[in-house]
Amino acid sequence: MDDNHLGEFLRARRAHLRPQDVNMASHGVRRVAGLRREEVAVLAGVNADYYTRLEQGRERHPSPQVLDALSRALLLDRDARAHLHRLAGVSPDGQGSLHASEHVSPALRQLMGSYPHTPAFVMSRTLDLLAANALADALYAPFTPADNLARMTFIDPAGRQFYQDWDRAAQAAVANLRQASGFDPEHPRLRQLVDRLTEHSAEFRRLWAQHTVRGKTQDAKELLHPDVGPLSLTYQSFDVRDAPGQQLVIYHAEPGSPSGQALALLGSLYADGSRNPSRSAGQ
Repeated sequence: MDDNHLGEFLRARRAHLRPQDVNMASHGVRRVAGLRREEVAVLAGVNADYYTRLEQGRERHPSPQVLDALSRALLLDRDARAHLHRLAGVSPDGQGSLHASEHVSPALRQLMGSYPHTPAFVMSRTLDLLAANALADALYAPFTPADNLARMTFIDPAGRQFYQDWDRAAQAAVANLRQASGFDPEHPRLRQLVDRLTEHSAEFRRLWAQHTVRGKTQDAKELLHPDVGPLSLTYQSFDVRDAPGQQLVIYHAEPGSPSGQALALLGSLYADGSRNPSRSAGQ
């Protein structure tokens, strides 16, 4: 990875904007996609040479005020704005390790186990599955192993069938990893994972180059499980306060819906041990 992470991000986000997106007139022939550096500088109210130095990595310590101005100029949302601040080293929540611990507390494991009718799991910022309850193990049983959501999406053959809207799942996984990179771009686990995905997936390489950033909060998932068929689920994610970098994710099906019935069936199929999930993340 290039160590000019701030400059890479600025270039990528600039390339995604057109003059009409920011109410600017377009003049002359554009040799590359997106806004020109000078246009971003004007929008942000900074010197064009200073902005160029930021992109080239010759200036790496912009003030919070400059970062806020660049965020507005590049139309960054909340996640992308926080990511920009972390890359510049001025965000309080950006300090420290990418994920402080892979150990999931016994109390949290017990809590997940108390939810027998809904899948629940704990993951790291790099989307490693650290622990799961029985129904989450059953949900991810098609994967061998169920170890990392990004690897499962891009490399495991089951991913294309399991995620009915695979493109959306792929975009979300990459955007989540980009957010993780803001906390520690050179973390060994992140580098290892990105290198592996880059080697094995052209789709991952294309999406990674876009520098889209998004955190995991809540969303809908359309899944296809080989044992019970389609599942329309929603999820909520929660930061684990005593283990920075960990998130608890809980899936939910509308009570009485076909997906709710399918989820109940899935739990019963794996309850007696006749079907064994490929990996028990909760052990």
